[in-house]
This record gives sequence, structure tokens and C-alpha cells, in this order.
Amino acid sequence: MAKKHVVAAVSEIPPGGRKLVTADGRAIVVFNLGGEFFALSNRCPHRGGSLCEGNLTGLVLSDEPGEYNYTRRGEIIRCPWHSWEFDIRTGKSWCDPEKVKARRFGVSVEKGAKLIEGPYVAETFRVSVENDYVVIEA
Repeated sequence: MAKKHVVAAVSEIPPGGRKLVTADGRAIVVFNLGGEFFALSNRCPHRGGSLCEGNLTGLVLSDEPGEYNYTRRGEIIRCPWHSWEFDIRTGKSWCDPEKVKARRFGVSVEKGAKLIEGPYVAETFRVSVENDYVVIEA
């Protein structure tokens, strides 16, 4: 089972932004796409370039010559070394989506109070001081 790691406050990664974090010794880049968060390994699977340093781009589609439709603005990350492109939402590459993928990591946004409380509660006992003795009620 994957461990959870608190890596940033939501305000640290504005929409369209990204942040390089480390979790369990792995470099991971977290992206904010319009309020949705996605995380990919910072290492390009081609030659190991830093995806965090890459350019954000979109997808150009064409139904016929001379007509172009630019979609998904800011949802594709281009490796700075060799320009391999990866879908931030899925990690899939555009050159061979079934075989070449940047590793994805699960991301969730959780309330601070939930993180502070945690799932564990320590057992407590009432304590009083009586004539220089500490007494625990168990």
C-alpha cells in the first residue's frame, strides 16, 4: 500500500503551476490543472530529463489540411532534453502511448484538520497529584 506524504499547501501550486517535491526519495512534479492536481515522476522515461523544467503546451488537432485546432492548453509537458511530450493527466506519451509513459502518482487534496487529527488516537488517563504522588486513574 502506498504511503501518503504531505508535499505542499494548495496555495503553493496555483492553477497552471507546478512544484517539484520529494517523497520516499523520489523526485515528483505536481501540476495544478485548473484546480485538479496530478503528479508525475520528474524523470522522463526516454533519457531521464527533468519534466519539471519542460515547457507546458497543448495539443494541435486537424481534421483537414489548413485547419488546426489548439486544445488542452497547458495539459501537455514537453521534456526539455528531446521534446518528448507527455499527457499530464495520464502520463502517456504522444509518440507511443501504450508503451512509453511517465510514472503517475496518486494525488489528493485533504483538509488540514484531517491531517492533524490523523486516524490514530492515543489512550489517555486522568492524572492528579495527591500529597507529592502522581496518581493515574485507569
